[in-house]
Amino acid sequence: MKRLLILWFLISIISSRAQELPQGFVYLSDVDYSIKSELRYLSNNNFIGKPIDGYLKNCVILTRETALALHKVQQKLLKNGMSLKIFDAYRPQQAVNHFVRWAKVLSDTLMKKKYYPNVPKSELFKRGYIASKSGHTRGSTVDLTIVNLKTGKALDMGSIYDFFGIVSHPFYKDISKKSKHNRMLLRNIMLAHNFKPYENEWWHFTLKNEPFPKKYFNFPVK
Repeated sequence: MKRLLILWFLISIISSRAQELPQGFVYLSDVDYSIKSELRYLSNNNFIGKPIDGYLKNCVILTRETALALHKVQQKLLKNGMSLKIFDAYRPQQAVNHFVRWAKVLSDTLMKKKYYPNVPKSELFKRGYIASKSGHTRGSTVDLTIVNLKTGKALDMGSIYDFFGIVSHPFYKDISKKSKHNRMLLRNIMLAHNFKPYENEWWHFTLKNEPFPKKYFNFPVK
């Protein structure tokens, strides 16, 4: 009887958390449970200031190849008392559509002071901060940082995640020496494990030879 209760409990946990993912996708926690996550688009703590369409649970979904590559990165960091922390991974097209709708409402500037103080909202499309398609929707792009396991705090990267401005460019010079070092630490370890960086955002990386280079998905994050 006890064994049956335990089995029922485990099944109920799995069924309440998981959906049947498209072939080739996995939950990151099933590959590496030690990698931390804080999906910003599930909360109000993002550049829009409210939860984003398609984000229903704080679970990281990726292509299998990307998850396995992140596992290798994590193993290196753990040896030095550090961990990856994921801000965003697979992003459904409905979330991207939410961004686009928001960008067109010029009067909605709730989070401007924090996330885009020096960029007119009317220029977010022109400057490439908002687009109708995102590499995240293909499942092999991640936004992430590094956390010190002893303190529990993220390393100082010189700007907050998702800040719209040149300070977020990986090689921006007007930040502290420590911040530059931390950015290069993240960049170099990701490059060493088959990821390519995005030159406008220190946190953004895409797996080389991603399995779905031209396919955009729309299943929810749950």
